[in-house]
Amino acid sequence: MPMEKGSNKETRGLIIIFTGDGKGKTTAALGTALRAVGFNFNVLMIQFVKGKYPYGEHTSAKKLVPNFEIIIKGRGYYKLPGDKIPEEEHKRAAQEGLSLARERMRSGDYHLIILDEINNAIHTSLLPVEEVLDLLKEKPPSLHLILTGRNAHPDLIAKADLVTEMKEIKHPFRGGILAQKGIDF
Repeated sequence: MPMEKGSNKETRGLIIIFTGDGKGKTTAALGTALRAVGFNFNVLMIQFVKGKYPYGEHTSAKKLVPNFEIIIKGRGYYKLPGDKIPEEEHKRAAQEGLSLARERMRSGDYHLIILDEINNAIHTSLLPVEEVLDLLKEKPPSLHLILTGRNAHPDLIAKADLVTEMKEIKHPFRGGILAQKGIDF
């Protein structure tokens, strides 16, 4: 296990949850990723719900290679207007994402793994919470793991070291302003 510089304490990998109905969960995870890459840490983000839409983080991640990688496993937002993808395909994609997370976690190649929108995948029954709890039990001691998405399951919250809830106070969408490139995606 790596030693923290200037300390006699060992570094401990944290389980972090960014949840809530406010904007900023993925953004907070990306900020943590940027900070980690600044220390030459290897970071992986697996996106569980978002599809192949051109999000700004995908372009940015390419500029941070080899330390940062994003893998899209989702097929798009599940059960939202316009979703024409069969439920089984969404479930299969979520299971593939969880298997990939387990495989990459075991590899020892990463300092930080972000499971983006996994809370949504659990809340909408694409993934059973028990399988995610099993993944957390297998987490290597020095690996940091971030779980994002609304409606974090209480059992995950109990297991986490840090939980931050984003609360919406005001959002431009409520005033008819659409998502802004570079800010919302």
